[in-house]
Amino acid sequence: MRSFLSQKKEFKFGSFVYNYDLVMQDRQTLGLTVRPDLGIILKCPHNAESERVETFLKRKWFWLERQLSFFKKYQRKTYQKEYVSGEGFLYLGKQYKLLVQRSNEDKVTMTKGMLVVHTTRSVLDGKYTKRLIGDWYDKKIDQVFRDRYEQIKSRFEYKTMPKLVIREMQKRWGSFWGKDTVVLNPRLIHASRDCIDYVITHELCHMKHRNHDENFSKFLKRQYPGWKKIKDKLETTGVHTN
Repeated sequence: MRSFLSQKKEFKFGSFVYNYDLVMQDRQTLGLTVRPDLGIILKCPHNAESERVETFLKRKWFWLERQLSFFKKYQRKTYQKEYVSGEGFLYLGKQYKLLVQRSNEDKVTMTKGMLVVHTTRSVLDGKYTKRLIGDWYDKKIDQVFRDRYEQIKSRFEYKTMPKLVIREMQKRWGSFWGKDTVVLNPRLIHASRDCIDYVITHELCHMKHRNHDENFSKFLKRQYPGWKKIKDKLETTGVHTN
């Protein structure tokens, strides 16, 4: 199996100039990703001709501009959370407004578009509120991921099933390690359930087909029809599958 090769490339289209990383791998298809830092990655087969790559980039030009504009806009809006009432938090693809209120017990609840933190400390104690929210997210991550994993793995007819591990990753929603481990990024809890299901399905497909070749694509399509639309939705959050 050949390892991947990476090159710095430039693509010109009209008055636009894009610098991107061309990553050559053991795969059949071409794939384009835009990172939150505006980095552009194009993955292609080792034997892909430059004309094929150029044609692909021209066809993806509008999508590329839209993704870059999205992240530029997002970067302008990014700010450090203070964990006070009024801030927004994502959970399973939906935005919830934070409400912090004094209580005789510490707990976090959700109701009518609100993420409510009941705290025994001051409502202005952002550090303590952050800890309560973090603990709540951790419980939801474990609960939701394991529930979805059980549901999705039942669609596969493997004799043995990979174990599930939850671990932070900088550039991926999920990964398949070794021969028996599916890894999910905890930040996936911010995405919708169909996105979570897609990532789990994608990684479970790697147990049968390790590379992104034609056989993998056919198997993924059979296991998750319409996966491309879900993948596009997931990519707008800035992390991508392998």
